[in-house]
Amino acid sequence: MQKRSAVRWAIIAMIAVATVINYIDRNALAVMWPEIAGEIGATKEDYALLVTIFMLFYAAGQFVFGRLFDRIGTRLGFAWSIGLWSISIALHATASSIASFGIFRAMLGVSEAGAWPGAVKANAEWFPPKERAFAQGIFNAGASIGAIVSAPLIALLFLSLGWKGTFLLVGALGFIWVLPWLVIYRAGPDKHPWVNAAERALILDAPAETTVATEAEPTKAPSLKQMMSHRQSWGIVLARFFLDPIWWLFVSWLPIYLAETFSFDIKQIGIFAWVPFVGAMLGSLFGGWLSGRLIASGRSVDRARKWVITLGCLIMAPALLGAVLANDPTVAVLTIAAVLFGFQVAIGNIQTLPGDVFHGKSVGSLAGVGGMAAVAGTLITTWLVPVMTKASYAPIFILVAALVPLCLVAIWVVTGRIEKVDVPSARG
Repeated sequence: MQKRSAVRWAIIAMIAVATVINYIDRNALAVMWPEIAGEIGATKEDYALLVTIFMLFYAAGQFVFGRLFDRIGTRLGFAWSIGLWSISIALHATASSIASFGIFRAMLGVSEAGAWPGAVKANAEWFPPKERAFAQGIFNAGASIGAIVSAPLIALLFLSLGWKGTFLLVGALGFIWVLPWLVIYRAGPDKHPWVNAAERALILDAPAETTVATEAEPTKAPSLKQMMSHRQSWGIVLARFFLDPIWWLFVSWLPIYLAETFSFDIKQIGIFAWVPFVGAMLGSLFGGWLSGRLIASGRSVDRARKWVITLGCLIMAPALLGAVLANDPTVAVLTIAAVLFGFQVAIGNIQTLPGDVFHGKSVGSLAGVGGMAAVAGTLITTWLVPVMTKASYAPIFILVAALVPLCLVAIWVVTGRIEKVDVPSARG
């Protein structure tokens, strides 16, 4: 029997590396903000404004790139996305005011958003259902690794190069990534010259899922109305709306939380801020592995995804409430690590649902809509953070803990059964 080639794993590994770069770039401002704020005379409210600008344009980018990936394909979609966001982060080195930072955060938000619908689309194209959640876990682990390495890396670069030199250097990382990506991703799995018959048979085992998702397909993506006519779409979108604010609370505010709660400087932030994302990385891999294990043991995709999402939520909510009581920085970051472990166990499986439920030309688009919903929920918490954290961060932790059961309602009640549905595509 022919041994399978492993091109699909090389593809997801490249996407995970892109996600590492993505998070190094987006976290650079948060890590260096105490220094930048002092230099340009900015406030906590100014930082919240920059986060809001980033998220608004990130929402737009989710939709734009979701549609773009469905039109031009995964290969070129990723090249465009990472090329544009690398230019955007490098331009931060020229910023001298909140207005100029706002412009460059907007550019970064639009372009960085492409990684998520692109990864979901690639995952649906390259992996059968039993491997899909683990592949998504590898991708999400890239985000966690980026968050792990970004705090100490940015702190080290800042101490050596200053904040302007740091922005320029991290901006170069994306361009280094593009060349091997274009070499490795030559075509979809049905036509890729490195994919042998055994691997192709595994990937294309369910023609309804994958043969319609090839790069050369002549059909157009379905309309938003067609996609949202199914209850599964609404369940996925609402789950993202309720759950993603938890992740973004810590991605955007963890360095500020450590600075304000424990009077940390940039060096101390670099020492502590990476710890919670180790939990996130482990949760990404565990959640994906467990879902695939359940499917391999005979559980349906519906049960496997829902059970693992529920497990993640049952870990997440108590840990968030525990973070309220943490008055030591070590205890705080370890408790937040448990929060992010549970979050990634759940979100990795939620992010596979567009590929589980819809066919190829719908996957990137629905993932983009889900990303927009995630941003909408995140913006609400972003606006509330400066108001609710004047005395401590306990109120905002309690608020986001209350979102966890709402996510479970979206998954179990609104979504209904997780199974393939037909969404008609318009012929070009």
